[in-house]
Amino acid sequence: MRLYRLQGDCAADKKPAFSRFAWGWIFLCALVVCAVFLLASHLTYRIGFPLDDAWIHQTFARNLVRYGEWSYIPGQVTSGSTSPLWTVLLCVGHVLHLSPFVWAFLLGAGCLCGVAFLGEAIVRSQTQTSWGRLPVMGLFLAGEWHLIWGAVSGMETLLFAICILIVFYLLFLESINWLMVGLLIGVSVWVRPDGLTLLGPALFVLFFSGRNFKDLAQQLAIFLLGFCIVFAPYLVFNRLISGNWMPNTYYAKQAEYAVLIQKPLLARIGQLISLPMIGSGVLLLPGAFFALYLVCREKRWALASAAVWWLGYTFIYALRLPVVYQHGRYLIPAMPVYFILGGIGTVRLKYAFMASSFLGRVIKQVLQLSIPAVWLAFVVMGARAYAQDVAIIESEMVDVSRWIAEHTEADAVVAAHDIGALGYFGGRKIIDLAGLISPEVIPFVRDEVKLKEYLDASHADYLVTFPGWYPTLIKSGEAIYTTGGKYSIRQGGENMYVYRWE
Repeated sequence: MRLYRLQGDCAADKKPAFSRFAWGWIFLCALVVCAVFLLASHLTYRIGFPLDDAWIHQTFARNLVRYGEWSYIPGQVTSGSTSPLWTVLLCVGHVLHLSPFVWAFLLGAGCLCGVAFLGEAIVRSQTQTSWGRLPVMGLFLAGEWHLIWGAVSGMETLLFAICILIVFYLLFLESINWLMVGLLIGVSVWVRPDGLTLLGPALFVLFFSGRNFKDLAQQLAIFLLGFCIVFAPYLVFNRLISGNWMPNTYYAKQAEYAVLIQKPLLARIGQLISLPMIGSGVLLLPGAFFALYLVCREKRWALASAAVWWLGYTFIYALRLPVVYQHGRYLIPAMPVYFILGGIGTVRLKYAFMASSFLGRVIKQVLQLSIPAVWLAFVVMGARAYAQDVAIIESEMVDVSRWIAEHTEADAVVAAHDIGALGYFGGRKIIDLAGLISPEVIPFVRDEVKLKEYLDASHADYLVTFPGWYPTLIKSGEAIYTTGGKYSIRQGGENMYVYRWE
């Protein structure tokens, strides 16, 4: 295949052709590291999800299979799922009557393999080297701890990363199928609204492709047609479900974390842009800078579009949603782009500098030893962090939800900020204080006085929350249950309480 032929800078270092059997190493690596994370979770407390939001997708999927409706509370159609496509994929597990964990983890592990396969293919296409028999970039991605965490989070994180990498893979080809690019960007929006940002690199490559005006206009029309074919139904879907063109989460998250925008912009950018460098990714930083140099020297527009997109994606989050908690969960889908840029630059550095001098050879040896060592160390540390995250969700959110199901009236109305596990296990009518399924709350999502008035008007019976989140609001309730879990306390947090609303 053209993708793997040897030429250019690396022609002098020809090695045995890349064997298809080597893809098995990526598959095996992905399965092993996912198993390590799950085993760590089991030994620490029990198997679960590290995010309460994962239960939101599960609840929508279960209700879609069980009742044939897009609802969180049966009978109440709402647009509270950020990722309709991921929710639909989860339906398979419910149709087969599998545990919610089994199918979600299988999907996640499959997505991790997909990210690793695509990353390996892109790096090879841009460096035109076999790298020997092992798929080095693929193995790096399959074992990068942020990506493993995303794979076993029960979320759409790596499915979105696959969409991103497929789009860039197509943009890196000599002959680009613009209809397919448009269709895939449209599909990516069904995974996350952030997929709209992929219009930027696609248009960038299209306009810098050197076509005459007639060809440019024709390809642009084909591209936009493909995009609109998939994107228009997405807009209609949200409009019919919620009355808005985008899902409720699009508005709710920005309102909830608006206070973070008060931080200096440069500080926000610095925090977010450093996230993929927590781990072995920091050792790819010189390569990432060299990749940017290659962009300027060789005018590689597809490579430039990837670099600009990654920086722009980070900048958008710094402007609108500068959150770094949960290991930068919102930036994890973009991290493979940084890793790939760093991989491309590192390989090119190997031939441009590292093999031509004594110092270069020393640096090469240091990288060959340090990258695997740091990579492995962070697999272990990432597994430990994942296990703690799962333990907190299971011992707080899931525990409270099960208590609500067993100790409250069947017609009780429960107000809560975290509604994932509560929706799946609680079996009660829910008032969502974060606004995901109660969009009327969004305008005053952080105003405790107005929230109290809203709960009174909505005839709430119970309030479920961490006390520190609503220090004023909880004064209007009577504490009747707390989890007593130790894991949240160990991480400097607090236990979740149930209050009887008075």
